[in-house]
Amino acid sequence: MDRDTATPVVDDLPGERAREWVEYHHESAAPSTYVYEFVWDRTAPAEGPFCTDVDGNVLMDFTSHVAAAPLGYNNPLIMDRLAEFDLVDPLKIAGQDFYAAGGPTPDDGLPGSSGLMDRLTDVTDHYDMDTAFLSNSGAEAVENAIKIAYDASDGAKYAITFDGAFHGRTLGALSLNRSKSVYRRDFPELSGVMEMPYCDDRTCSPETCSCGFFADGVSRLRRKLDPKRGNVHPDDVAYLIMEPIQGEGGYRFPSDAFTDEIAAITEEHDITLIADEIQSGVGRTGEMWGSDHYAYEPDVITSAKGLRVGATVSRSDVFPEETGRLSSTWGAGDLIASAQGAITLDAIEEADLMDNAVTRGRQFTETMRDADLDPVDDVRGKGLLCAVEFDTKERRDAVVKNAFGRGLLTLACGHNVLRILPPLDVTEREIDLGADLLTDAIAEAA
Repeated sequence: MDRDTATPVVDDLPGERAREWVEYHHESAAPSTYVYEFVWDRTAPAEGPFCTDVDGNVLMDFTSHVAAAPLGYNNPLIMDRLAEFDLVDPLKIAGQDFYAAGGPTPDDGLPGSSGLMDRLTDVTDHYDMDTAFLSNSGAEAVENAIKIAYDASDGAKYAITFDGAFHGRTLGALSLNRSKSVYRRDFPELSGVMEMPYCDDRTCSPETCSCGFFADGVSRLRRKLDPKRGNVHPDDVAYLIMEPIQGEGGYRFPSDAFTDEIAAITEEHDITLIADEIQSGVGRTGEMWGSDHYAYEPDVITSAKGLRVGATVSRSDVFPEETGRLSSTWGAGDLIASAQGAITLDAIEEADLMDNAVTRGRQFTETMRDADLDPVDDVRGKGLLCAVEFDTKERRDAVVKNAFGRGLLTLACGHNVLRILPPLDVTEREIDLGADLLTDAIAEAA
């Protein structure tokens, strides 16, 4: 496949082989959130945003596997470095009872979990973070974040989350979710979790606020935590957790007034702020972390998806000193995933992919805004974390289907929002091509 000339080529979606694979898969798979009957053929040509399904259709992937494949398919910045090494078995080191090295010294061989954690503390140094804990997934990263926050809080029992939040599907993380009810319904929850409005009115000020976070010039959070007049003492709050940009909740971008107030309150009351960077981090927004765009400074960062493993990053004084308080089955390192994570961070820095994300993200949002399509209520984004909001959920769903039929993979989020996540090295040509396919899909649904 020549990435410079590749285009989507669609014959029949889903094709006969895809239908066979889907049927086979669901003979033993539990019901889950499968969006398409799209079956990627991992043995067929794929590069950048282009991939091939089992029936030979060529599609353009503007989901990046929900940001978990930040450099797209078979990127040479990843593949060339991995190809240098002879791989071994086992590739996962169970438990955290010993270490795994890639060569005689840390500078030799394939970077593993030690190299990944070293890079993570480098890219969080501006938040004075110096310690990382690796796990399997984003949900585990969140679980460990809330564990260390409770541990460091001297018995504080409350937590603060936000309307629209999504932090994972394990029980502790589920307790913090405030997006779709299906995620939490009938499951037990942690006690003491309070929610606040997430202010995504970009014109919001404390005096003029449509989201409910501010009233009469004062935020609801400030009133609640007022040591004299509030109904929760700030010393009883173990942590506040928030997504810098809400993902599953609808790609909601916070107002500056909201993030300024979060910064002021968490600093004033010394409340541990956990930034869930699982979808917004690792260069996706044009900065290494979504939090880098805003006034607050997180005490804990959770990462996964584009990092290829789960990671909880903070300061050493936040992590518990007792050695048995934290552990993870694969915490000593999935060697390949850790290497991919480390190499991904290297590639983002060395190839200036955050700058590319800013340029190409601006190109996409400006192109879609200039198209001025009737069913589109809003186009927004930071870097290559982009969203198109429609007048109705039904219209959004029709656009997803129409785009798929043209060979463009997209994903829904929120109630009526389409999320666009091209690879971080996407080109000008590829953005134009994807925007044209999406515009045609929207016009068909209008």
